[in-house]
Amino acid sequence: MRTWTSRRTAAVLTTGAAAITSLATALPAQAIVGGTESTRPYSFMASLQYDAPRPDGHRCGAVLVAPQWALTAGHCANTPTGQKTGVPRGWKVRVGSLDVTEGGEVAEVDRFYRRITKYDPPGEDIALLHLRTPVRAEPVRLAASTPPAGTPARILGWGPSSADCDDFADPVCFSNRLREADTEVVPLDVCLDNADALPPLCIGRTDPPVGPGTTDSGGPALVRDGDEWVLAGTVVGAGAKDSSFPGLYTDVAKNAAWINGIVSGTDVPPIDPVPNVEGAAQVGNCLGSVVRPPTARPKDPALVLTNGHCVPSGRPAPGTALVDRPADLKNPVTVNDSAGYTRTTARATRLVYATMSGTDIALYRLDKTYAQLAAEGAKVFRLSTTPMRKGDRLSMAYNYNRPACTVEAVVPHLREGGHQQDHAVRYATSDNCVSLPGHSGSALLAADGQTVVGINNTHNRDGEQCTENNPCEIDRNGSVTAVQGRSYGQQVHRITACLTAGSRLDLDRPGCTLPRAAAGPR
Repeated sequence: MRTWTSRRTAAVLTTGAAAITSLATALPAQAIVGGTESTRPYSFMASLQYDAPRPDGHRCGAVLVAPQWALTAGHCANTPTGQKTGVPRGWKVRVGSLDVTEGGEVAEVDRFYRRITKYDPPGEDIALLHLRTPVRAEPVRLAASTPPAGTPARILGWGPSSADCDDFADPVCFSNRLREADTEVVPLDVCLDNADALPPLCIGRTDPPVGPGTTDSGGPALVRDGDEWVLAGTVVGAGAKDSSFPGLYTDVAKNAAWINGIVSGTDVPPIDPVPNVEGAAQVGNCLGSVVRPPTARPKDPALVLTNGHCVPSGRPAPGTALVDRPADLKNPVTVNDSAGYTRTTARATRLVYATMSGTDIALYRLDKTYAQLAAEGAKVFRLSTTPMRKGDRLSMAYNYNRPACTVEAVVPHLREGGHQQDHAVRYATSDNCVSLPGHSGSALLAADGQTVVGINNTHNRDGEQCTENNPCEIDRNGSVTAVQGRSYGQQVHRITACLTAGSRLDLDRPGCTLPRAAAGPR
């Protein structure tokens, strides 16, 4: 049962399905702290705008390096399915303006190419954005060599005015006006204990803090070449040692061959195919799927399935269940199209059932019927009435891809942190099915791609035995086995015997064997 934690080291604030991270697991983007408001625009400075966390539409910084190309951070260029190269929807850049809401030139991004090899240390975290039409603004030249420590540098961004700012809606903290700071390149070991094969730059100051803040990863670090500015680096993230400052920047000179190969057209990577992830849903902080049991009618309220350990108001106690409780999801449930973008949304009106005993499931009732969701183009899966068995071929319906899985074994008992599930399935390690943070609640689909036969829920993180995040297997003889890295899913076929018309739960129905309710608010 995975609990997601994040560090403020290097990344992006994304919205929508995910998870970022895999790269899917998203981390906060960066901007400028300790600077002052810029008094004149820079022709090459750009604001990347899509799925913005801020009301002014700004997401990340970018830098114009050719009339039809802008450079940004790799973690700022994300589609729901996590491709390294792709065709985005709704991305634009505003170039050459002091203000992210007006002025300059606005261009649509029609392709992107990411180069991400590592996040920790950050390494080559850059992306090139191709603009549908060229802009008239003057691009910036790339630095010809890596600036040594002590080199004066100017950093730009639309980030916070201080390190204490955390409210995106606060116009004092997060102004739509460009900020800049004059600082210098410092030795890399100020930011990192170990240099990467292609190390980034460390730029800024610790006390008082000067460097990247929130919402401008991809923004530039400029150094002088004669009487003009040239681009030395782009923001990767905050410092990774004792302080968030100075900040980490890519070394543009060491990535120049990759940049120039794409911009010139001599070495352009192919566009990645888009995996079909239709129907994957976001349910609170977990994934899920809209499921229809055999008893359901088109006019019945739809049900969405996720893990019991995903219930925000608290996990069910061992041996018990939460039954007919107030819905506790703050945000609407989103249902994705085949490319991972939101097809439609619905509100959870009730937590119908949740347990972590015998299986790990939660069912929410939605404010839309199956017929309404179908009319809006949302994919609804059938809910299986038969168990998964050894050798079954499955696919895991999460937002980054839909890997093929094989049931390597059906485990008599799976025990973790005081909870026990029965007849859990272990995925074959030779497959790409791995239960990681962000994958909880993902549907396990039968070969037909239409039927939910199971639900992903956990993996052994540290090799420990039966502890939280370290499930252990109990065989029929009571022997205990715990293997680091093993991933597991849970059975869902027992649900259908407990559901009646109208998406109602009846634990007294003949054949229903799910655990009974725990005491609590109704």
